Amino acid sequence: MDFAFTPEQQIFADTVRAFALRHLKDGALERAHEEQFPRALKRLFHEHGLLGITIPEADGGQGGTLMDAVIAIEQVALVCPRSADIIQEGNFGAVRTLAQYATPDQKARFLRPILEGREVIAVGMTEPDAGSATTDLKTQAVPDGNGFRIRGSKVFPNPFADVYLVYVRFGPGVGGIGSVLIRRDAPGFTMGKTSQFMSGAAWAPLFFDNVLVPPEDVLLPAGGFKKQMSGFNAERIGNAARSLAYGRYCFNEARRYAQDRQQFGRPLCEFQGLQWKFADMLVALEAAQLLLYRAASNADRGLPAPDETTLAKLMCNRAGFDAANEAIQIMGGLGYSRESLVEYCFRRSRGWMIAGGSLEMLKNRLAESVFGRRFSQRPPRAGAAAEGGA
Repeated sequence: MDFAFTPEQQIFADTVRAFALRHLKDGALERAHEEQFPRALKRLFHEHGLLGITIPEADGGQGGTLMDAVIAIEQVALVCPRSADIIQEGNFGAVRTLAQYATPDQKARFLRPILEGREVIAVGMTEPDAGSATTDLKTQAVPDGNGFRIRGSKVFPNPFADVYLVYVRFGPGVGGIGSVLIRRDAPGFTMGKTSQFMSGAAWAPLFFDNVLVPPEDVLLPAGGFKKQMSGFNAERIGNAARSLAYGRYCFNEARRYAQDRQQFGRPLCEFQGLQWKFADMLVALEAAQLLLYRAASNADRGLPAPDETTLAKLMCNRAGFDAANEAIQIMGGLGYSRESLVEYCFRRSRGWMIAGGSLEMLKNRLAESVFGRRFSQRPPRAGAAAEGGA
């Protein structure tokens, strides 16, 4: 059992770090506070082989591993936290689902422009009445000739994407759920007022008023829900990697500050109360990193790892946010100021404790693993309750 990078992984990490220092360090603060997705940098990331890292070369990717993608997120985020969003969008989530299940025609029309940095993709999954209970979604795909008319709405997606992977209902029940690809300029597709999360990232509601989706733009027909959700194992690895990397960034910034800042004639690092904070942060960050690397490495070997990715996300979410929170406390007014990326990391890492599976839902998932049984969060059906009472 070896806990060190392979020589190839170390070279890759060093190369990505050098790229980030050369191209991303300047302007990192300003970039963090821009509302729009940093799409202007996507072509640059493509030119340096940082989009589609885990996607086969035949499909326009790099043919690498999940560990490679995790390493890329870590090295970029340690220099420019916001630019890690580009690694996430170009390697995890919708783009992986697209690469895995798209037809050759769909890959040519949708996947390649994304991997080449020319377009941005986003997921339309959450609805006003369907969040963690994704199977409650109501957006319909109504047959119309060979295609479908999409009717419904979504909330919280990136409003600046070019194409949306939209979860829809072709029929009743879980078996009736699938997904379609819709471009932002499709007739009948409109966006509501743009809003902002606490992180500063923008979102807008999407409305589908009989949007026509031809059969060649159906990604997964009815029965595709479980395939779509299986992608969340990798998605959660990306979420966890960003959470952890942001925590590392904040840890490093607070450490530099504690070494340089003096109060009462002494550097802050000489005060025991702060020393313990750094010790606690280090333990949590190191433990989270081991869980993350295990999940990514085992996923690369093809082993089923839903529990491992759940553990990694839960621990990385907590460790990353706690490190950002403590860094603010250590740095005082500067850490709390928008002139520091620490407060940005604090706001962003808080959101990842909700997105991609809330901490509470992750704990439910782990409890099912502990006891080897499923615990439904829905109330019992009336008939079942009556039978139980009898």
